[in-house]
Amino acid sequence: MNKHPVLSLTTGLLIVAGAVLVIAQTNNAAGVTNSTCCANLTKPVLLASMVAASTNAPAVAPVKKGLPKLLDLGAGKCIPCKMMTPILEQLKTEYAGALEVEFIDVWKNPDAGKQCKIEVIPAQIFYDATGKELFRHIGFFAKEDILAKWQELGVELKTAKKSTP
Repeated sequence: MNKHPVLSLTTGLLIVAGAVLVIAQTNNAAGVTNSTCCANLTKPVLLASMVAASTNAPAVAPVKKGLPKLLDLGAGKCIPCKMMTPILEQLKTEYAGALEVEFIDVWKNPDAGKQCKIEVIPAQIFYDATGKELFRHIGFFAKEDILAKWQELGVELKTAKKSTP
């Protein structure tokens, strides 16, 4: 019979807690988390990491001279990121020649997320025509809100001229 049940119970709990901490540290070192798809970029994409590491191309393309840029960092399977896709396509079409719009899937290209210091997706970064960052937004961003933000930042965007047949 155990003469010190409190001591035994405390020792057992400490051992279990220590094992949990060791497992958590091991998983974090390996890049494993229990986060949801859009909450945190520490979700592992080992194959994409290996592919990205094997290329020498920059993770994020520089801003084209003379055009402001909207960079959206997200993932193809993230629900709010998917909601951004038609908005980005509309902006790209409607403001062709006036605004550069780029989407980067950070699960396929994790270096881009690191380069831009992104921890949550979707994330939008607004750059001026010289490449200077003006503003960051995290989460879904409606088209009207994006256009209002450009206006607030002093960037006047003109829609692309539609050609008549």
